Amino acid sequence: MVEIIHSLINNFTKLPHLYKNKFMVSLSTLDYTLIITFFSIVLFIGIWVSKKSGKDSTEFFLSGRTMPWWLLGLSMVATTFSTDTPNLVTDIVRTNGVSGNWSWWAFLITGLLTVFVYAKLWRKSNVNTDLEFYELRYGGKPAKFLRKFRAIYLGVIFNVITMSAVTLAAIKIGGIMLGLEPWQTVISAGLITVVFSAVGGFKGVVYTDFILFFVAMGGAIWAAVYLVNLPEVGGLDALLTNENVIDKLAILPDFNNTEALITLLIIPLAVQWWSSWYPGAEPGGGGYIAQRMLAAKDANHAIGATFFFNIMHYALRPWPWILVALASLVVFPDLASIQEAFPNIASDKLGHDLAYSAMLTKLPSGLLGIVLASLIAAYMSTISTQLNWGSSYIVFDFYKQQINPNASEKQLVAVGRIATVGLMILSALLALLLQNALQLFNLLLVFGAGTGLIFILRWFWWRINAWSEITAMFASGIISLILTIPSVNTYLFDADNGLLPSWAKFLIVVGVTTIIWVVSTFITAPESDEVLQNFYKKTQPGGPGWATVINKAKLKNINIVDANEGWTVPSGILAMLLGCVLIYSCMFATGYYIYGNYELAVPITVTAIISGFLLIKTWSKIKTKAL
Repeated sequence: MVEIIHSLINNFTKLPHLYKNKFMVSLSTLDYTLIITFFSIVLFIGIWVSKKSGKDSTEFFLSGRTMPWWLLGLSMVATTFSTDTPNLVTDIVRTNGVSGNWSWWAFLITGLLTVFVYAKLWRKSNVNTDLEFYELRYGGKPAKFLRKFRAIYLGVIFNVITMSAVTLAAIKIGGIMLGLEPWQTVISAGLITVVFSAVGGFKGVVYTDFILFFVAMGGAIWAAVYLVNLPEVGGLDALLTNENVIDKLAILPDFNNTEALITLLIIPLAVQWWSSWYPGAEPGGGGYIAQRMLAAKDANHAIGATFFFNIMHYALRPWPWILVALASLVVFPDLASIQEAFPNIASDKLGHDLAYSAMLTKLPSGLLGIVLASLIAAYMSTISTQLNWGSSYIVFDFYKQQINPNASEKQLVAVGRIATVGLMILSALLALLLQNALQLFNLLLVFGAGTGLIFILRWFWWRINAWSEITAMFASGIISLILTIPSVNTYLFDADNGLLPSWAKFLIVVGVTTIIWVVSTFITAPESDEVLQNFYKKTQPGGPGWATVINKAKLKNINIVDANEGWTVPSGILAMLLGCVLIYSCMFATGYYIYGNYELAVPITVTAIISGFLLIKTWSKIKTKAL
C-alpha cells in the first residue's frame, strides 16, 4: 500500500513546477510512511467520532460542553501552531531581530486577562458562540444586526483571510521543499483537512489536536537541533557569535533606538494588547478561544485550559522557531541568497518568511518525514479549528437567526458541513493571491485597532451598548482603509517627507476610533433595564460599573445579585500580573539559557519560581469563588 501511494505521489510531483530548484528534497519510503501513517490516524479519528458529532449542533460545535481543561489547552496550543506561525516568526527575526516578536508577545496580557477574569464569565454565559453573546448583553434591532453582521464579517471575511495566510505558508513549504505548484499544495493539504473537519466536527478537531500537538512540537524541536548543528552553521556557539546573527539576539529592543523601542515594545505593551482585536488574542476573549472555553466542563476547566495554553504559547514554543530563523541568517543571509538557491520562485512569493522552508530542505530522511508531518499537523490543526469556528457562526448566528429559525438539528449540522467546505474553497483561492505572512499580520492588526477596549469593558460597564460596538467596528475599518490610500499614506507616513513617523498610524486608528465609539455610546440610548438585569443575573460580572443597574433592580424589588458569588476581578487582575511575570520570566530564562548567559538566566528563573508560588495562592482564591 505504501509503495502504491509512494508511486502516485511521485507521479504527481513530476508535473511542471513553479518552484523547481536544486535544493528540492527527495522523500524516502520512510518519509512517505510517516506522513501516510499520520494522515491515516487523523482520518480514522474523524470517522470514528463522526456519528456522535453529527447527533446535534451542540455536539458538532461544542462536543456537548464536556471537555476537560488539559485536552482543551492542548487543542488551543495545537491550533495556534499553524504553518504560517514559524514563517511569521522567521520573517520577524530576520527583519527586526528576536525583540521584534514583542508585536505578538504583548498579547500575553490579553490572554491572561481572559484566563483569570473572562473565562469564568464566558462559561457561565452558556452561549453556543461568542456572537450569541450580543443578544444576551444587548437588545433590539441593533443587537440582531451586530450578531448577523459579525457572523459574516468574522466568520467568513476575517476567517477566510486568516486561513489564507495559513494556506499561503503551506504553499511556500510545498513549493520550496517538494517543488509543488500552489494549486497542488492547496488540493493535497486542504482535501483531507476539510473532509475530517466536516465529518468529525469539534470533537474530531480537539481529539486530533491532541496528537497534532506532540507531532508539531516534536518536529519543531528536532528540526531546530539538527539545523543549528549543520556544518555551515557550526553549532550553537558559532551561531550566536556569527556576524549576521549577533545583532539580532536581543530579547528587548535597543533602548537607544527610539523608533525601534516605540514600535517594538512601547506600543505593543502600552496600547496594542488592549486596543486591537486579533484572531486568537481577542481582548476579553472570543473566537476559537471562547469556543473552547464554552466547551469546557465548568468555569474552572475553562480557566485551566486557557492558562495552560498561554504558558505553552508564549514561554516555550517560540524558541525552536527563533533558533531556525537565526540559523537561516547564516545559510541564507538575505533575499538574494534565497532567490539564488531557489531561482524559480515567483517574485510575488519571495520574502524572508521563505527562509524557514528553505532551511527545512536540509533535513535528512526520516527526520524530514517527521518535520513534514509536523507541518502538516500544524496546518490541519489551525485550518480545522478555523473551519469549525467559522461555520459555527454561519450556522448559529446567521442561518438559524436569519434564514431558518425552525431548522432541525440535522439541518444545522448539514449547513455546518456545507459551510466548512465553502470556507475552505474561499481561503484557498485567496491564498494564491497573497505574498507573505507578516504583510497579513500587520493588516489584521491595524484593521482591528481601537475596538479591543469595548470587548474588555462591555462585561463591566453597563453603559456600553450595541451602537458602541457597531460604531467602533466601522470606524476602525474605514480609518484603516483611508490610511492605506497611497497618497494619504505617503503624505502622513513617508519615511523622508511624511508628517508623522510610521508607528503613529496605529495610534491614530486607536485614538480616533476610541473617541468615536465613546461619543456614540453617550449620544445613543442605553440598553433596556430588562436586558441589563437579565445579563447581570446570568453572568454575575460584579463591580462598580453595574451599580446603577443593581440599584434600579432593588427599587423594583428584583434581586439580580447572587449572594454566593464573590467579585473575583481584583484577584483576577493580580493573578494576571503574576502570570505575566511568571511566563515572561520563563520566556526570558529559556532564551538566556540558550544564549549561555547564566548570570541573567538564574535570577530570572528564581523570579519565575517566586511568581509561580504567589500565583498558585492567588489562583486558589479565584477557583474557590468561581465554584
